[in-house]
Amino acid sequence: MAPSLRARLLTAVAGHPDGTAPYVLELAEGDDAGYFAEGSAPWIVHAGMGTFVAGIRALLMQALHPGAMAGVHDWSRYRDDPMGRLAGTVRWIVVLTFGSTDQADRETARVARFHTRVAGDYTAGDGSARRYSATDRDLVDWVHVTFADAFLTCHETWGDGIPGGADAYVGEWATAGRLMGVETPPVTAAELRARRDGFLERGELRGDERVADVVRFLKKPPFRGTLGIAYRVLFAAAVATIPAPYRRMLGVRRSILPVRALTGVALWAAGRAIGSGPRAQDFARMRLRRLVGDG
Repeated sequence: MAPSLRARLLTAVAGHPDGTAPYVLELAEGDDAGYFAEGSAPWIVHAGMGTFVAGIRALLMQALHPGAMAGVHDWSRYRDDPMGRLAGTVRWIVVLTFGSTDQADRETARVARFHTRVAGDYTAGDGSARRYSATDRDLVDWVHVTFADAFLTCHETWGDGIPGGADAYVGEWATAGRLMGVETPPVTAAELRARRDGFLERGELRGDERVADVVRFLKKPPFRGTLGIAYRVLFAAAVATIPAPYRRMLGVRRSILPVRALTGVALWAAGRAIGSGPRAQDFARMRLRRLVGDG
């Protein structure tokens, strides 16, 4: 029997056909509520279907920083195992958002151990030769900002609202930035966009052949059949949400098709499929209910 749409989606994004990888099951364990409260802005945004678009948008934007791009080029396995890299990113988001403090701290340490090895050389936006480390202040800042900007923008476009509004999401998710080494993460939506645009204004970003190579790779759907068609829609949606100056650097254009409406349909179908079984936040709620009972 062919795998269900739910199984194919969850295998793609979480590396497990029913979404119950060991780290997901562990969300039911632990002795506290974690860094983010149930029903908080990060809970709502990261459980939303706009995350399917946001992940693509974040990768596109992150590629524009030549230091971050060098790290991906030199160290990432995205070409050999793109779904494995995606599943690793999903794991980090899920654990930090829904896990206990202990689980989130262990996940942060796991990512940090890898980042300590990531270092090399790159050509900066101004043409100068520089050294990079994945722990450099400007790199972790850029990665955090583009991540938050992508997930906020895509939820605002295809989601159902955010408790406390956009500022609540940025302010609360700043905790994740601090955990990953961002010294002063933005705490409002205006600060977030200003921080993002500051990189552009200072000439720290560039579009070059490495960026073009990543764009070509991300354009090519890693799926076949229905999922392949849906991916093309999601990629076009990600491009449509990126401001014009960054699109020009990426060498991409907005589609002439009604991408927003088509994406809404694709995300609705994906939500129906995934919602037919347990999701990560359901296991987190098991932990929270147990803690209430133990109290």
